[in-house]
Amino acid sequence: MPSLSRRTLLRSMAFGGAALAAPGALAACSTGSGDGDVSNAGKKLAPWPAYKAFAGPKPDLAPTDAGVQAGYTAYPSDLVTAVSGTPGDGSTIKVMSVTFGTPPKPASANRFWAAVEKALGVKIEYTIISQTDYQKKMATVMAGDPGELPDIINVFSGFVLPREAQFVQRRAEDLTPYLSGEAIADHPNLANIPTHAWRDMGRIGGRIYGIPLERPLPGSTLWLNQAFFTDAGMKEGWTSQDFAAVAKKGTSGKKYALGAATGSLFGNAVHSAAHNAPQGWAVDKDGTFHANYGDERYKAAVAYQAQLRKNGSYHPDATSLSQPDLSTLFLNGTVGSMQDGFGGYLPKYLDSKGLLTPAAALPYSVDGTAGGIVAGRRSFGYTVLKKAKKERIELLLRVLNYLAAPFGSKEWELVHYGVEGTHFTRGKDGSPEATKLGDVENNTNLPLKYLAEGPQVLFVPGMPDAVRALHAWQVKVVPVAIRNASFGLQSSTYTAQGTTLRALMDDTVTGVIAGRLPLSELDAAAKKWRDRGGDRMAEEFAKDYAANT
Repeated sequence: MPSLSRRTLLRSMAFGGAALAAPGALAACSTGSGDGDVSNAGKKLAPWPAYKAFAGPKPDLAPTDAGVQAGYTAYPSDLVTAVSGTPGDGSTIKVMSVTFGTPPKPASANRFWAAVEKALGVKIEYTIISQTDYQKKMATVMAGDPGELPDIINVFSGFVLPREAQFVQRRAEDLTPYLSGEAIADHPNLANIPTHAWRDMGRIGGRIYGIPLERPLPGSTLWLNQAFFTDAGMKEGWTSQDFAAVAKKGTSGKKYALGAATGSLFGNAVHSAAHNAPQGWAVDKDGTFHANYGDERYKAAVAYQAQLRKNGSYHPDATSLSQPDLSTLFLNGTVGSMQDGFGGYLPKYLDSKGLLTPAAALPYSVDGTAGGIVAGRRSFGYTVLKKAKKERIELLLRVLNYLAAPFGSKEWELVHYGVEGTHFTRGKDGSPEATKLGDVENNTNLPLKYLAEGPQVLFVPGMPDAVRALHAWQVKVVPVAIRNASFGLQSSTYTAQGTTLRALMDDTVTGVIAGRLPLSELDAAAKKWRDRGGDRMAEEFAKDYAANT
């Protein structure tokens, strides 16, 4: 069987692994009573930054207002300049972010790092936190001396950080005067970040404290080995019965149609969306919030997955596989599918060359009702700035404006690929192709893209058909995407207890699907969840929703 290089695994994690960094994956830190009013209820809300699209290279496949991404079937031949002059003043800035790569070579021996510093006009001291250590490290930082905070901090959305909003409100600079409304015009690349990303980041106490990292509308996605599923009878317009039959037929010997990783609840997001269950929270027309756990469609999805597992269609290690190990099994043909974030499409196509053709699955229908897909949070996280004098804040915003340069610009190419001839050469279609040095010195290991980044586009180097397929898929599924109504809203109970309460439900759902618990345990656990804080979350989200709408 083909083996995967370390580079392949790290690239897969950097692009898509965060999809399984569920808030319930780790235990919450202990928290006390709230010490700040972070709710938006009763506050005068700062206007969102005035959006102004960047006039860059025209895409080959047009985006839509509904959420279909722009697609580029070839790398732009004429790159534009997105930043005039050098943003920095020669000073040193301290930054901190999550990473899915390996520690980079030190700045003194890293030509990629040096090239970015030269372009930015600053020296960068970088604290890089692995995904596995992120929650623990951030808890230490949040509890530490305010004066020791880095200048720029990436707040990763993969985990619920206890009292996160209170920390940001106390310790970070209020960026409203710099970014709200037309004020953002001084930073055109930040103004190019669509409103949906700011909305899903959310305000705190009515104010804007961060800069979001924009992400596509599709969230958790079922990625298929296309030939595997086609041979087993996959067809467009399939029903839940068809899906189960195909999964059963495709499973034989030591090959399994369905792969899953620990923490994914056997890929529950995809199946609950196909059953049209709420994705976390739904909101009624009257503003009342309802959690997925008490919804009959959610329970039906769990029961359906339990039957799939009983049929033998899941890999037997579905509750213990890591996401990188699952990627290995997908690429070597052991499993025919896996759930991952839609943003993981790039390594799916690049790493599977010569092995298989990946495809995003269309949702199946249930009892005659067309299925939905998961709408992801349009912000992968956000960046906050340490409180400082106006001149310092303006410097930091100029640096972030450079890092947020859009696809098709010279600045984007530098930050994403490094220096031509050193870190990359060009393929036949003009696409950057990493050199051996570029395999080591890059923005996975030096994750500048988690400090600021331009809007995401569809692009797979040298694979125009993949871009066309992804764009066509989005056209079909974006209209049925199911959004978590709590995105961008504040709930003090959620930040204090959300992680622990979700762990209760995740353990129960996993146990039911695995056959260790009866389906009735789902109702019992949901009642505990409501009594211990779920009902309070619903009330708090409803108040914040009313304030924001």
